[in-house]
Amino acid sequence: MMNNEKRFNGCRLKAARMYRGMTIAELADKLELQRQTISMYESNQIKQPDYPVLSRMAQILDFPHDYFLETDKVSIQTGSTYFRALLTTNKKYRNEQIQKMEFLSIIYQFISEYVTFPSTQIPQIIDGVSPEMAALALRDHWGLGEKPIDNIIYHAEQHGILVTSFETSSDDVDAFSQLHSFEASSRFLIAYSKNKTSAARVHFDIAHELGHILLHEWSEDVEALSREDFREREYQAHDFASCFLLPRKPFERDLGAYATKLPYYSELKKKWKVSIAAMIRRAYTLEKIDLVTYQRLMRTMQKSGIRKEEPLDDILFTAKPALLKTAVRMLLEGNNPVFTAQDFLAELSRATGLSMHGREVEYLLDLPQGTLAISNNMLPFPELRLRK
Repeated sequence: MMNNEKRFNGCRLKAARMYRGMTIAELADKLELQRQTISMYESNQIKQPDYPVLSRMAQILDFPHDYFLETDKVSIQTGSTYFRALLTTNKKYRNEQIQKMEFLSIIYQFISEYVTFPSTQIPQIIDGVSPEMAALALRDHWGLGEKPIDNIIYHAEQHGILVTSFETSSDDVDAFSQLHSFEASSRFLIAYSKNKTSAARVHFDIAHELGHILLHEWSEDVEALSREDFREREYQAHDFASCFLLPRKPFERDLGAYATKLPYYSELKKKWKVSIAAMIRRAYTLEKIDLVTYQRLMRTMQKSGIRKEEPLDDILFTAKPALLKTAVRMLLEGNNPVFTAQDFLAELSRATGLSMHGREVEYLLDLPQGTLAISNNMLPFPELRLRK
């Protein structure tokens, strides 16, 4: 029987539905209910669904029953969300990722009560500063000099930015960034699609989102921007990524006399871990090749079938996000673990009001499967002694 002290929380139903990438109509069909009924549940106009309905919700959305009967204990304000494909991505897919990142932030806030994370270290950029100057400022702030960046995720995490990768049913959602504010702190979060594994593509996505973090306003409604204003912000972030990953002086030296030769860019890609297309574009903006040459090189890539799948994409890899998963393993493993898997999930629920299956937390934090597995099959045996 349901605990009478617990009340159904319609906001939790809405969050779970968005988390699973469902529309109201899709959930209504699965529950065999009217769409209006689902809307009334989500807005708490129907205060308490019958238990069989609640049980069906939990089954279809794959959340514990308690999840729907809890109230949030962690207050999170989410700033702007910069989706690279905002103009072409279905809002359902965007809402799905936004909700996942909100749950991720709640888990982060819980873990941060036990583990000290790196503080956020990004330079203050004055309005109107060019993307190239902002890129140089970040390289200087992080002590990167002018060398190629072998692992951009490591540098972002070491300087206090949460990075995660996500599964997506749509290739339109490739990367996005958010600012999550808590009661006494805030964190930038960058998420990128697991569909991308090549270092060149991952590095550019992360650098692009760093451009948004440094250059753009985080309190405005991005979806209210005009198409022109949004495209301008995307262009600035794109320009930032190019300047950050390919600093002018050393990249110009490397281009040398071979800037017009397409095969040479494969050699540069091994060093700089940036896509051939991005390097050709950078060579053009640095005026090392003219427009005619730029267009010729891009057409050659297209005709050769290497525009989407470039040489070395299956060879050059970069490290995955490690900050959050390392923190969890610190709490669960070692000589003096803080939690068992069961205790971790129970305390997460108690402290934050967020009950989730262990496999779901593993998915959000990209933990190895089974890290938070709880066995319910082992019962304690009574103690016996041998006769003397």
